[in-house]
Amino acid sequence: MLDESRHFFGKENVKSILDWMAFYKLNHFHWHLTDEPGWRLEIKQYPQLTSIGGIGNYSDPYAPAQYYTYADIREIVEYAAARYITIIPEIDMPGHATAANRAYPEFSGGGTDEYPNFTFNPGNKETYSYLSNILKAAKKLFPSGMIHLGGDEVSFGSRGWQEDPAVRELMKRQHLHDLKAVEIFFIQKMARSALKLYNKVLFWDEAADASLPVNHTIIFWWRHDKPEQLKKALLKGYHVVLCPFIPLYFDYVQDSIHTEGRRWEGKFNSLERVYNFPDDESFTTGMANKRVLGIQANLWTETVRTQERLQYLLFPRIAALSEAAWTNPGKKNYNEFLMRLKKHLQWYKAAKIYYYNPFAPQKTPEITDTLVTTS
Repeated sequence: MLDESRHFFGKENVKSILDWMAFYKLNHFHWHLTDEPGWRLEIKQYPQLTSIGGIGNYSDPYAPAQYYTYADIREIVEYAAARYITIIPEIDMPGHATAANRAYPEFSGGGTDEYPNFTFNPGNKETYSYLSNILKAAKKLFPSGMIHLGGDEVSFGSRGWQEDPAVRELMKRQHLHDLKAVEIFFIQKMARSALKLYNKVLFWDEAADASLPVNHTIIFWWRHDKPEQLKKALLKGYHVVLCPFIPLYFDYVQDSIHTEGRRWEGKFNSLERVYNFPDDESFTTGMANKRVLGIQANLWTETVRTQERLQYLLFPRIAALSEAAWTNPGKKNYNEFLMRLKKHLQWYKAAKIYYYNPFAPQKTPEITDTLVTTS
């Protein structure tokens, strides 16, 4: 999964990633195109989504608008299909809607001081028509038959709903007793709209709390610290993709000497930790093997401002991801993997990729912002 809302990388970088995905037999590209900093997908019916919502990024809120046109999307989708890769777009809702709400504030559900205009408005009937029209446009661009609707971290900005008369009326009319119930109502309603267009709807693991059509919903378990959400999704019968932030968030640092990027209680996502996934802690029920569709690495880009840093975080962990996905756990041997990896590093160098070298980390130092540092 590549996040291009926070920082935008463009067609050539995406194509390069698709080339390496094909090389490593990774067959789905989850494209996170909308979020707080920027809206990156042209929707001709709503041009301000890109002319206004496309302005800015995580580093610079005034950066010129950057986004993918219809022609760009078709070109990239065709490029991926030629490599047997399915592209799954993500249009995040009802939270992470800040960029969209800059463009069309009439659909904003507000937020908080820290997360202003973070949500869409679930009490405004027109919100659902607006978002359904966006999904219709996306359907024409992405033939995968799947759409990811996000559904995560809504509580960061849903407090604004409490003061909205339309939301209060919705709560009264639908007998929704708290904001979590409003969130679930929204997710269910938009899932129904999406399923009229798509074969599958995909959500982050918060949506396991909602009652969604089991045979048409895929849950992405990302919260490593909430194994109960994985268990809940599996027990309800949903298919699941495993993408926990330990060890599959590739914006996390990968070496103890690195300074930029995230950690979790001191943990970071080393090459070895990625290779050895899934371990016993990843499965909370014996049903897992029957319902788990696969694994996914997520590359969020708050700290990824350059092509070189994007490459540095991805290579060679993409090789470890492929081995984790395709290798029978009983046949894994990390030392043997490292021996084979030496040849891959030569290929990266020949392709002018700036990669992390697990054998000699100082030879390719960590990139922070636009600088290379050895600290």
